[in-house]
Amino acid sequence: MKVYNICALFIVLLMLTVSMSTFAVVQEKNLVGWWLFDEVTDETGNWGDIAFQGGKIDGGQLVVESGKWAHALDYDGPDITELSLVTWVSLDSYAKTNGSALTLDKVDADQFCAIVWAERKDRQWMSGSSHFRRTADFPKAVTEKDTGEMLFLVITYKDIGGRYEVTGYRNGESLGGYEVNHGGANMDLRTWPAGNAEAIWGRRHVNGLNGPGDLNAHIEESRIYNIALTENEVQTIGKGDLPVEPRDKLATRWAKMKRQ
Repeated sequence: MKVYNICALFIVLLMLTVSMSTFAVVQEKNLVGWWLFDEVTDETGNWGDIAFQGGKIDGGQLVVESGKWAHALDYDGPDITELSLVTWVSLDSYAKTNGSALTLDKVDADQFCAIVWAERKDRQWMSGSSHFRRTADFPKAVTEKDTGEMLFLVITYKDIGGRYEVTGYRNGESLGGYEVNHGGANMDLRTWPAGNAEAIWGRRHVNGLNGPGDLNAHIEESRIYNIALTENEVQTIGKGDLPVEPRDKLATRWAKMKRQ
């Protein structure tokens, strides 16, 4: 191989390494919640252990059923205003149960964003929120069939001039989006600060231990970012190319990737 070919190859590899390294830094900075469900802990260290309200961990998945759910409290990470909710979920029942595959809820107020099953339209995933303040139907929503498929779902909330632009993704494909512009102070951005946030699986939202909605599902992994991921970032994650690995659980993640 000629010298200039070797140099060209080296330059390309260097550029790719720098690009991937930069991406990893961005993701690591903004990943504020990450649950692999091999145990009760959050990989980022920002949340307390998962508390089970009938739900359980089984075989590296969180299992929730009607009346059985789970949540994580004691958040001590950075404020969350822009956000992305990310989860891998397989439904065990396609009944209209109005529950959530991942919710970010405020502890002392009715303020939540969630990946909700079939609350507004049968067999469709949607962006749930308190009093539908941040909710509209996705333009390209998918009506699910009884496949038992492990779905990769993402909903992002981006700050557009003090209002949210909400975008949904299913298996890396955009479901379309909308800008929350119905008017009024209730449409403004919201913040979930340290000490006043909880992640919920199964229930749509809660007040203490009571709240509406159920989900019958196996949840493989969930994440919360305090930034609105781009479509390219969503697709990169969907391919299984994780830019951030847990400090001491590379083997666990590798085993899960092989099962997918």
